[in-house]
Parts: sequence; C-alpha cells; structure tokens
Amino acid sequence: MTRVDIANVVQVVSQYMHKPKQSHMKAALRVVRYIKGSPGLSLVMPSIGSGKLEGFCDSNWGGCLQTRRSVTSYLVKFGDVLISWKSKKQETVARNSAEAEFRSMT
Repeated sequence: MTRVDIANVVQVVSQYMHKPKQSHMKAALRVVRYIKGSPGLSLVMPSIGSGKLEGFCDSNWGGCLQTRRSVTSYLVKFGDVLISWKSKKQETVARNSAEAEFRSMT
C-alpha cells in the first residue's frame, strides 16, 4: 500500500535518522499515530475516467533550515489517479524563488 499523504513529512523526518533528538522522535511517533488512525487511505485506480495525463511540480525556497536548499516536489496523474510523485532537496542553494521554481521544472 502506498501513502502519498505522508510522503512530505516522512522526507523531512528521515533527515534526522542518523542522530535523532527528542523532538524528531516525537514527530516520527506523530506520523505513526496518524497512520494508525487512518488505515483505509490508499491509492485506488478506478475502471473509468479520462485518459488525460497531467504533471505538476512545485518547490519551496530554502525549505531546509540547515542547508537552505529548496525542496522540489512533483506528481503525475492519469485521469483522476495519482500514478507517480517525488519530493527531494535540490542539489544547490537557489538564490531566489524563481530559480527554485525553475529547477523544480527541470
């Protein structure tokens, strides 16, 4: 089962796996409680719908407080169904939000 609803928070919390502090453990436990409280959420592909393929991307500017690197996210939908997504830090520090957004599209 895939849980797109927690993809971003898992990406953020996983940055602290090598040396977690109490606040990081609390955040991870909060995610676990959320998952436990919402077991029925998953991706489903209906048998009918449009065959339209759509892609979306976005980024924040300097979203990582330690490195000031931006985080880029994208998703791809086929009709009303999410078929792919990813969220990752950009490799270099963007000098402005336009640069961060441009990098998210490439």
